Amino acid sequence: MSTEDLPLSGRRIALPESRELDLFADMLIKRGAGVLRCPLVSIHDAPDSAPVLRWMRELIDKPFDQLILLTGEGLRRMVLLAEREGGALYADFVAALGPISKLTRGPKPGAALRKLGLKADRVAIVPTTEGVIETLKSENLNGQRIGVQLYGTDPNLRLVEFLQEAGAQVSTVSPYIYADDVEDEQVDHLIDALLATEVDAVAFTSATQVRRLFQVARRREQGEAQLLAAFGKVKVAAVGPVVKDELVAYGVRVDLMPESSFFMKPLVRELVKVLG
Repeated sequence: MSTEDLPLSGRRIALPESRELDLFADMLIKRGAGVLRCPLVSIHDAPDSAPVLRWMRELIDKPFDQLILLTGEGLRRMVLLAEREGGALYADFVAALGPISKLTRGPKPGAALRKLGLKADRVAIVPTTEGVIETLKSENLNGQRIGVQLYGTDPNLRLVEFLQEAGAQVSTVSPYIYADDVEDEQVDHLIDALLATEVDAVAFTSATQVRRLFQVARRREQGEAQLLAAFGKVKVAAVGPVVKDELVAYGVRVDLMPESSFFMKPLVRELVKVLG
């Protein structure tokens, strides 16, 4: 098959993704698309690992009654930390996770569990904080010890307060932080491309990317209004409802999103369907 026969031939798609940027780009390139790589944020281990290690050892020594995993990234970071620490920490941590009732916010924490040979006992009815709360509302949580792996450094007071008001003892952990990637230049590059309509679509894979983009846009002479106008000239893709809600909150129209499986491959299929 020639390049011209591929479904995304002649299309250029902007990718604000950081962690799996090359994987995402390769899937689109194989379908004929040109890609604009513009990573907006990067993820780093928590600068102080001591609180994370204490939380992991608490889980091992006195396993929680329930564990809430908000992101797959958080579990992966803890597993890698356990491997770096050496000794029996990795084996003890994975073994202790097994019997605990595990609730995941969405599919990504479930995928991280499967890599350890484990699985989620429940998935939130909607992959949001409110979805987690709705899933737990009918349960008697009084006296339960509940571990919560947070999203970045967001303390998620809404969820923690709900659990505490229900009588639970809550222990939280923040295994990673978000950091700006290559300062503001990369973000400016994406904004310039959008303003000049140099891409046919932009595909967002996290709400943090959206917040970072508008944070930088507000500092520019053109400002937020021009960025919103530019979004009206391209197709806007969101990997899932959390990202879509963030875009909509900023006033951006979302043109496409996978219907049920909120991963990159289904997002690529939607891009082919709309742009192909």
